[in-house]
Amino acid sequence: PITTDFMLRLGHSVGRVLKASDPKPTVLIGKDTRISGYMIESALEAGFASAGVDVLLTGPLPTPGIAYLTRALRLNLGVVISASHNPYADNGIKFFSARGEKLPDEWESRVEASLEQSPQWATSAGLGKARKLDDARGRYIEFCKSTFGSELSLKGLKIVVDAAHGAAYQVAPEVFHELGAEVVASGCSPDGININAGFGATAPAAVVQAVKAHGADYGIALDGDADRLQLVDAAGRLYNGDELLYVMVADRLAQGQAVPGAVGTLMTNFGVEPALHHLGVELVRARVGDRYVLEELLARGWNLGGEGSGHLLVLDRHTTGDGIISALQVLQAVCRSKVAIADQLS
Repeated sequence: PITTDFMLRLGHSVGRVLKASDPKPTVLIGKDTRISGYMIESALEAGFASAGVDVLLTGPLPTPGIAYLTRALRLNLGVVISASHNPYADNGIKFFSARGEKLPDEWESRVEASLEQSPQWATSAGLGKARKLDDARGRYIEFCKSTFGSELSLKGLKIVVDAAHGAAYQVAPEVFHELGAEVVASGCSPDGININAGFGATAPAAVVQAVKAHGADYGIALDGDADRLQLVDAAGRLYNGDELLYVMVADRLAQGQAVPGAVGTLMTNFGVEPALHHLGVELVRARVGDRYVLEELLARGWNLGGEGSGHLLVLDRHTTGDGIISALQVLQAVCRSKVAIADQLS
């Protein structure tokens, strides 16, 4: 249950698991814009501190931003308070390893076992400390920008950025603006209860309408924690994750890079397979879920995969799905080829 008392217990139990291998661990906690995030954040912070674990707080930041910062700052664990694309009344917890990757079942089993044990409170001198990581947003913005070709620019493009009133409401518009685009911010005014409500990747009609209203070249719609996207062009044509995966593969091949294969799921559009085969690229289908796509990519040593929902993985750019970075990879393909997405798919 996502209640204050359980979050306190969870933080304490995870902290005890961390201390088994590191006497003074540090965790990073980020969140999306749900009103319940304040309560859960405080409870987790107290739970970690009671186990002797130090805490860094980012405030609202995309899930992939927490994965990146956990790895970049050499921390023990990344924690995200988010229910992703779900409505505001829901919430949940995600964990990332020190490498910015999802944790294995064995680690989860150790946490579950710790939850069944009596608390072991740290001494007063051994309690954890907490502080705000003031430059978290700027660090993540620079990381996103670094995944876009240094020789390229988005100058001349008008882009609607719809953050679903979620975690990317400050970050996403800045990334595209700093790369040269004229940005129209949409769904970037969170109030704690409007996350995913009529905006973002789960309600793409809003970004389609905004693109047409502003005469924009493209629209990018993220979900509440910004790990997936939907993309629309000037004509109002919406592109799903399967189509965007094809565009990224084709761009890599055009640059002379080897792409031995890509990973989809059992629900990947059947048209994608022959299209990739025509490019000389194998498509392997994993079970539905980004976790299974990631497992298949890692097992094969490949970089590109994803789902039709817009959860895309670009493993030579990031360790987890990232809606902003995926959008940049697609726009990079457009800038390099000077061919519209619709024409690339025709």
